[in-house]
Amino acid sequence: MQSIDFRDLGLLPELTETVAALGYEEPTAIQREAIPPLLSGRDVLGQAATGTGKTAAFALPLLHRLGRSTDGSRSVRALVLVPTRELAMQVAEAIHRYGKQLGIGVLPIFGGQSIGLQLRTLKRGVDVVVATPGRALDHIRRGSLDLGRIEFLVLDEADEMLDMGFADELDAILENVPATRQSALFSATLAPRIRTIAKRHLKDPVHVTIANEVGAPGEVPRVREVVYVVPRPHKIAALARVLDAESPTSAIVFCRTRTEVDELTETLGGRGYQAEAIHGGLSQEQRDRVLRRFRDGRSELLIATDVAARGLDIEHVSHVVNYDVPSSPDAYVHRIGRTGRAGREGVAITFAEAREQRLLRNIEQHTKRKIKIESVPTVHDLRARRLEMLSADLNTAVESGELERYRVIVESLAHEHEALDLAAAALKLLDRSRDGDGESEQDIPTVEFGGGRGQKTERKPPRPRADNVATTRIFIGVGRNDNVRPADLVGAIANEAHIDSRELGAIDIADRFSLVEVPEAIAEHVIKALKRTTIRGKKAGARRDRGR
Repeated sequence: MQSIDFRDLGLLPELTETVAALGYEEPTAIQREAIPPLLSGRDVLGQAATGTGKTAAFALPLLHRLGRSTDGSRSVRALVLVPTRELAMQVAEAIHRYGKQLGIGVLPIFGGQSIGLQLRTLKRGVDVVVATPGRALDHIRRGSLDLGRIEFLVLDEADEMLDMGFADELDAILENVPATRQSALFSATLAPRIRTIAKRHLKDPVHVTIANEVGAPGEVPRVREVVYVVPRPHKIAALARVLDAESPTSAIVFCRTRTEVDELTETLGGRGYQAEAIHGGLSQEQRDRVLRRFRDGRSELLIATDVAARGLDIEHVSHVVNYDVPSSPDAYVHRIGRTGRAGREGVAITFAEAREQRLLRNIEQHTKRKIKIESVPTVHDLRARRLEMLSADLNTAVESGELERYRVIVESLAHEHEALDLAAAALKLLDRSRDGDGESEQDIPTVEFGGGRGQKTERKPPRPRADNVATTRIFIGVGRNDNVRPADLVGAIANEAHIDSRELGAIDIADRFSLVEVPEAIAEHVIKALKRTTIRGKKAGARRDRGR
């Protein structure tokens, strides 16, 4: 396909200059296909996955139209309807950025925000309103939102709005919009009810469909999809094992219920992961705080229900995890569309039980893609992964230089040992400081589909600790701020104190310290061993917990 840029689309110079200043070099597929018909005045029915650039696909033509015909008055001339508060803010911000040179005012309105502020801004006058359906209808009934001069109407994430129960509100709003307006409807899926809305409210629309990108033969797909078939009692252990193997920079883990979200967040937090919960039971202030920490990278896992995650636009998600198989193929498509965005590669992981084979087949038929089924990483796999990371770290250290003070030590030892043996010994020490994966030396049972029942692989059960063994807690001076995970603590204690990792009990990791439960009989031995080592490169220090 011949390369084009935004200037080739016929947009106002003020818009192309702004887009160039924002660093966008060329339009995405949905923008290339949707912008020209919208500029010519046609209605558009667009289907594209989340993260393909839909906002600019309708925002730029909207601003082009308003910028060409502005008469200086401040009445609402464009309405964008979106499913959630978060998306309303994101779309409004994008329209504001794109239209800065045109002086076009935009206002997001949604529930949970002071309606007084919205009323005052609407009274002063604004060109574009980005709204959730419920709050938009509220303003229409109050008489504070006059749709009589609407020239441009957008329904963004239309399928999400229907899934959230906004069908009646949409019908009521659309009945109040002038029939002469231009309309655009965008959706990740074109289910029958979406087609019904399009048939009723769009005029001879141009259909724009952007299929999921498929690489050329031999290329790695942008989103790697994988399924682990695991019995329910082992799901949490399997999730922790997979997270250790994948090392996601940021991940969203989807659960079916609020209770499951809270329980999983607490369990993963106890294992040292920086996990945050988001569901409908949180206040808007709590939701905003959680999302801010996740966007800023202060938390690495967002544990969410579908409803709570709708409308979130977070570009840096490296992994999406379905803790259960989604009940509908559309839900699966929406979820995995949150990774592999803006040209990045992503990973979509699904945990399934043997009885959920039918749900997976429905998803494969819907997406026309085969999802690879893999075994949960074993302890051996994790160790191999750790050695790969060590090799990469070593290569980086060599390339960065600044090795002189270490050469002196190596040169002095080289008289007694081979250089290769010295390097291997150094790696061994570093590996020992990172050893352990938080699990005992057993592998998680895997299950195969077939006959409705799974076939478990042979495994050795963990050796339980006797309930009557006296225990104590050890205070260790490293914590979450030092990127410490249970795996690091288990590995350091097991290797330095030469004890079985199954001797250890509960592990609690706080920001600046950690607490590990050990048998009273070996507590002093463990404390002395830890004083001789480092954890995550930091001298930890250890003592008995004083119960603060």
